[in-house]
Amino acid sequence: MRIGELAALAGVTTRTIRHYHHIGLLPESPREANGYRSYGLRDAIRLARIRRLTELGLGLEEIRDVLADDTAHELDEVLAELDDDLAAQEEAIRRRRERLSEVLRQAGENGGLPREGPVSPELAALFTEMSRASAELPGPEPRMAAKERELLALLEAAPAPGAAEWLGGLLRALKSEPGALRRAYELYAQMDGLADAAADDPRVPAVARALVDALPAEIAAPMAEAAGQAHRTRDGADGRGFTEAFFAEFSEAQAEAVWQAMRLIAEQGER
Repeated sequence: MRIGELAALAGVTTRTIRHYHHIGLLPESPREANGYRSYGLRDAIRLARIRRLTELGLGLEEIRDVLADDTAHELDEVLAELDDDLAAQEEAIRRRRERLSEVLRQAGENGGLPREGPVSPELAALFTEMSRASAELPGPEPRMAAKERELLALLEAAPAPGAAEWLGGLLRALKSEPGALRRAYELYAQMDGLADAAADDPRVPAVARALVDALPAEIAAPMAEAAGQAHRTRDGADGRGFTEAFFAEFSEAQAEAVWQAMRLIAEQGER
């Protein structure tokens, strides 16, 4: 048989056969005097088996091992492993579709996804409440509110120890404390007012105190230790990591207000 006939018989393309030759999966037959290769029935049988194995999902390296061993026992093991892998993929796909369904449900209920999405249903609900609160403002939404949403979305996705607990406490507090969101927006506006200010602006201490006062009681205590550690290492910061990136988002006055707030939180935790 010529290569075209072999390809038609095995249900593959001539290009596939040449690729199998190149990687050593299908031995090359010797050329005849006229320069053409001639293939026999054993080539067709081997090629058809390769095709069936690829259709089951085996990779070419796995097929190479199966053909080299050429025992049903080896093939049984490979196919069992493949079945386990496919089952795990099915479960992963099922979970992803459930998550996607939830995200689409949120979009339908809230008139679209938040710009920072996709996020959890709890965070999406908070972002919706923030959008409503922003719509009631006389002017545009404070820029600090958008930064806050971005930070919350990051904390939710971050694998850092304690991030999930801290975020959960914040969400519960914002839902349960009357006026918490309104006070937050007042604070966002104060922080926006420091956008072009220097670190020694006289408004900084008052904004720092407002940051501390606005902190929900449920998360104030857990934050005290972290705030103390961050403030103690402020002068010795090496310019790397999350802390440096976090403060790079603020103006000099905004960053100073946050640092002073951290010091106040740490001092409260020491009492």
